[in-house]
Amino acid sequence: MKRCVSFCILSALVGALAARYLNNGMEPWRSGAATAQAAEPLISQGPALWPQQGPPQAAPAAAPNDPPLTAEERVNVAVYDRVNRSVVNINTRVARGDRFNLFEISSEGAGSGSVLDQQGHILTNFHVVDGAKEIQVTLFNGNSYPARVVGQDPATDIAVIRIDAPAESLIPVAIGDSTRLRVGQRVFAIGNPFGLERTLTIGIVSSLNRSIESPSRRKIRSIIQTDAAINPGSSGGPLLDSQGQLIGMNTAIASNTGQSAGVGFAIPASAIRRIVPQLIQRGRVVRPDAGITRVLETEGGIVIATMAKGGPAEQAGLRGFALKTQRRRQGPFVFEQTSIDRSTADRIVAVNNQPVNRAEQFLDLIESHRPGDDVVLSVEREGRQVNVTVRLGAGE
Repeated sequence: MKRCVSFCILSALVGALAARYLNNGMEPWRSGAATAQAAEPLISQGPALWPQQGPPQAAPAAAPNDPPLTAEERVNVAVYDRVNRSVVNINTRVARGDRFNLFEISSEGAGSGSVLDQQGHILTNFHVVDGAKEIQVTLFNGNSYPARVVGQDPATDIAVIRIDAPAESLIPVAIGDSTRLRVGQRVFAIGNPFGLERTLTIGIVSSLNRSIESPSRRKIRSIIQTDAAINPGSSGGPLLDSQGQLIGMNTAIASNTGQSAGVGFAIPASAIRRIVPQLIQRGRVVRPDAGITRVLETEGGIVIATMAKGGPAEQAGLRGFALKTQRRRQGPFVFEQTSIDRSTADRIVAVNNQPVNRAEQFLDLIESHRPGDDVVLSVEREGRQVNVTVRLGAGE
């Protein structure tokens, strides 16, 4: 029995020595083959994920490639890369008197803006620079410059400021076309919310033709509504389409807390195109006025609802909604009931032979003229079309 056990132990030792010898002789080949086979797909995929890192004495590493992106992500990145250097950070200092006008109280504000040209003109909101004694603009490269107000229009909450900066550091934004926007279209907002410079948020066009109140308490029409996050500090920044073109300027939010609640508003590019050249040229806006104060949009044109009393439209004989008063007697009492008669209102279908079916189109066509110009409005009235000549007045 002892002899059998000794033989088993000796056999085990011999087997172990033989296995070790074979492993030492064969392992380098096996290891190399296995490593090459396993590493091949990693090496082929490596450059697409991250740059190859070599030892210090090796040749310089290849330029890093972009990470794998979805088609949607590529659009997001492309929009940001194209426009972020056109967005500036605006800081202001406003000095106001106290309630007794004995002391001057300083407060600071912040907002955003878009570079318009290489002459240093910058687009922002009127409310961002309203009353500011000092305005400081910081560009994408971190350089800051004092700015001055070139022109402002409280009625549309648009302002243009200017800085003296090297032309090569001013990257103008491209102005797009807001008249072709559709609800559901993807949009991008870049701004400086809470001082966080050049922040990108993404959303859609939630609605069109909204109206909001301007700082001068005048209605701003044809406003773009978006759910892209807009927060304090984002005001004045661009709202962009998927081509990286400015189709609006972020101006306000609807919120009970003062922070984004998914309802933001932007001034359309069509208004910016009308207003900005005047602000640069004369510092203020002189608007042609047709004297039509409210319209109703339809597929067949825009219906005149109300007109300014004694204004150009009323003088030209245009018609709006009419008020009808009916009396009825009940016993010894007489009751009056007033209703709106829309059947008498003119429907504007063209301005100078250019068809219109949206309020924004009508405004564009009217404000492309000057006060004192005559425009011909083609209107449908009682089943027939008539042309009415309106001499435009001057408005602010």
